[in-house]
Amino acid sequence: MSTQRPPSPEEQLSFLAKLQRLFAEGDFTATYKFALLIALADLAVELGNDDGQELLVTTRQIGERFVQLYWQQAAPYAATSVISNKPAVLVQNNGAQAAVVNLVKAFREQTCAATAQQGMRNAAYPALLASVTRTVSEMPLKRLQKFGGGTDEFLYARRSDGLVGIKPASVYCLRRFQPLVQQLARSHWVDHIKANRMNLSVLGPGNDLEDFLFSSSRQSLLILGQGLRKVDGSRCFYCGQTMTGADVDHFIPFSLYPRDVGQNFVLSHPSCNRSKSSTLAARGHLERWLQRLDTHADNLLEIGAAAGMPSDPQVSRQVANWGYANAIASGAHAWRSARDYELISPGYADCFAGQCA
Repeated sequence: MSTQRPPSPEEQLSFLAKLQRLFAEGDFTATYKFALLIALADLAVELGNDDGQELLVTTRQIGERFVQLYWQQAAPYAATSVISNKPAVLVQNNGAQAAVVNLVKAFREQTCAATAQQGMRNAAYPALLASVTRTVSEMPLKRLQKFGGGTDEFLYARRSDGLVGIKPASVYCLRRFQPLVQQLARSHWVDHIKANRMNLSVLGPGNDLEDFLFSSSRQSLLILGQGLRKVDGSRCFYCGQTMTGADVDHFIPFSLYPRDVGQNFVLSHPSCNRSKSSTLAARGHLERWLQRLDTHADNLLEIGAAAGMPSDPQVSRQVANWGYANAIASGAHAWRSARDYELISPGYADCFAGQCA
């Protein structure tokens, strides 16, 4: 496909059809391929552009995402009501436990690191990352694009220099359809774990499995909220009124980009949070949020680290730019306040060029 233009509507439909075939016809003996799809979609949003260029990523960058994705999943799962008397680590392979889970589990036990961010500062982390990266390179990266009895390298190609080249059309489509890719990968991941008989005695009838697998812990959100109080005081980020109780809200909605980054959180009235829901915030809120990234850069980094979340202002800015660009292209509306919305016009792009008035 040409690198000088976006994929045509027909080419985008072809991408989605191949993605659907991958899920339907691929061999998913472990959950690695779901993790790889999530990692590629996230990296395309955070590092890619819609400029028709190939995106080069390292296997180490992908390995780092695997450590983050499997960190919580390497801890014992305690369902709301379990059949067994003892929580256990969920099995993520149809045979023996997945190697990445075992590697992360052993590292957690060895270092007593409570979060992946704490673990990254431990002297033993490079060895963990090297082992995880090697497993990713030898297994899902080799096998993800094998489905339907053949190989179709529509997503990426392995290069002789060790880099992974995400193809130009796939960079565009992974960015354009990132929420869909995430939803499909996570849904199939949950189903894979539920279908594994070795997990039946652990899962029980509880319905919080998806939250356990992919959401930040309540403890992390509590720490985050306490830290944000010190930065933002007791006023709602959106309406500016004094709060007694506060919600920790994703500024870029979690449904749009389901990966927690420390800079993406603000404190809001519960009513404002419910009203905004899964909508992007209007220009006035966006301007203040972008200014906040700069004004409180050091504090937000510290708060994210204390809560055990990835913290990167540039990633947060890039994700927001991507989210609003997609909204402009689709003619979406942004939330100003309860029952008050405005069109996300092309002028919103000025905010990311430093031209907000």
